[in-house]
Amino acid sequence: MELKDIKAVYFVGAGGIGMSALVRYFLKKGMVVAGYDKTPTPLTRQLEDEGALIHYEENVDAIPRSCRNSAQTLVVYTPAVPADHKELVFFRENGFEIQKRAQVLGTLTRTHRGLCVAGTHGKTTTSTMCAHIMHQSSMDCNAFLGGISKNYGTNYILSDRSDFVVIEADEFDRSFHWLRPWMSVITSTDPDHLDIYGTKEAYLESFRHYTTLIQPGGALIIHCGLEMQPDVQEGVRIYDYSLNEGDFHAENIRIDNGEIVFDFVSPVENVTGVQLGQPVPINIDNGIAAMAMAQLNGCSAEELRYGMRTYHGVDRRFDFKLRNDRIVFLSDYAHHPKEIYQSARSMRELYRNRRITAIFQPHLYTRTRDFYRDFADSLSLLDQVVLTEIYPAREQPIEGVTSKLIYDNLKPGVDKMIIRKDDVLDFVRNNDFDVLIVLGAGDLDAQVPEMESILKQKYHC
Repeated sequence: MELKDIKAVYFVGAGGIGMSALVRYFLKKGMVVAGYDKTPTPLTRQLEDEGALIHYEENVDAIPRSCRNSAQTLVVYTPAVPADHKELVFFRENGFEIQKRAQVLGTLTRTHRGLCVAGTHGKTTTSTMCAHIMHQSSMDCNAFLGGISKNYGTNYILSDRSDFVVIEADEFDRSFHWLRPWMSVITSTDPDHLDIYGTKEAYLESFRHYTTLIQPGGALIIHCGLEMQPDVQEGVRIYDYSLNEGDFHAENIRIDNGEIVFDFVSPVENVTGVQLGQPVPINIDNGIAAMAMAQLNGCSAEELRYGMRTYHGVDRRFDFKLRNDRIVFLSDYAHHPKEIYQSARSMRELYRNRRITAIFQPHLYTRTRDFYRDFADSLSLLDQVVLTEIYPAREQPIEGVTSKLIYDNLKPGVDKMIIRKDDVLDFVRNNDFDVLIVLGAGDLDAQVPEMESILKQKYHC
């Protein structure tokens, strides 16, 4: 089915952060958009306000009449929805065109120049940075992102004048194999999603295959030191990058008084005096990749400086809620051991002489089973670690896999405890903090606004 033939789009799993960007894309195109999600959220309510018809019970009768013509309706689903979902079965048995979100994005990369960002971690921040740099420049872009950009209050950007599309390339379920990038960044290949891939080798092979999909004439920008060996088509340029080495890197880094400034070293043109609008040390690395891709696609030195200086970050990625001399409170989506390590290391660098407490909700039983020792090592960089029960997402419990696996492997000297998620607000209310960070990709983030209110009242700010 060609995009021009579509009159209605139905989403099975409409409220996911990535799916919602496509919901908004098709709404903007003037199509009928409807769908199902398991539970209402602030995001699904926003989508409803914008015109999407969303319901919250698995019920074929709830599918609108306007989405029942198989010749004109595209069905988009998320792999997190089980194959026996009643509505998905209905569409399958009645001959509808059914695509994963990634397939739809893949179609867009065939009609636009796709600037894709892949990697175990760092891809949301890097793609959002790149999208902001491109959008505010003379190049402009469309974008489909994995998080809510604070600059735009949404996870997508639409442009009537640009054929660039910035896409976060998700390796879960091999989704990024549907893409045909013009250029791509690969930030990291630390093994994850082993419930899907089985082995580290299979995970790395998936990234190798992804690099074969980059279009001739384009480029791969890959982080230095990755285990994965790229395998690009003839005519695809390869660049490497990192904090302090590679074709693209940083020099003369200055971190002082809450600000970060550095010089960007590039084979195209060096750019001095780059200031991070979201001054977090890990964002130097992410920023180098974002600037590299934007520069290779025509952004000037001044456009790079302006884009980096005015970048405000992504919801739940080093998302500062309170920041003063008495209390620092933030939320971070980090849910892989390497992400937590980077988060903890950045916090240590920013707040060298302050006591740092983390409340961590592990995400997935399989990830906890596979990496509990690595989680413990990363969290042990902090002074106090408070663990809640595991957020299961799409999984069933695994016998013997609980947060206690992480707890038991935290290093000596770390103040540690396990509490129920339902008791987190009381914990915040009844304890004193210097720097407090909420970590994880589960639903604990829903309590962050109330935590913020408690801390504001407690510390009179």
